[in-house]
Amino acid sequence: MSDDVALPLEFTEAAASKVKHLIADEDNPNLKLRVYITGGGCSGFQYGFTFDDQVNEGDMTIEKQGVGLVVDPMSLQYLVGGAVDYTEGLEGSRFIVTNPNAKSTCGCGSSFSV
Repeated sequence: MSDDVALPLEFTEAAASKVKHLIADEDNPNLKLRVYITGGGCSGFQYGFTFDDQVNEGDMTIEKQGVGLVVDPMSLQYLVGGAVDYTEGLEGSRFIVTNPNAKSTCGCGSSFSV
C-alpha cells in the first residue's frame, strides 16, 4: 500500500526497523510480521505476532522500510485505527498494539475486550 493512502492500521517506524533487523537475522527476505487476534487471555481476546512468508487471499499488507506487516480480515476489524509498535524498556522488548477499539485491557496489555 502506498504511504499517501490513509491506512486502517499504523505500522510504526520502530516496529518496521525491528522487523527489518529480525528478518535480516533469519536470512529470509520473504518473511513478514503477521499480527492477529485470537480468543483467550484474561480479557477475552489476545494479540499474537508471528513471522510468516505467506500472504493469504484477503490479507492486508502494509509496507514500511522494505518490510511488511500482514493482517487477516477478521483481525483487522478489531485493529482499525490502531498501531503496531515496538518498545524496549524495563519490562523487556516487545511488539505492542495500541488499540482504540479495546474497551478494557489486561495489565500486561496482551489481551483486551471489545
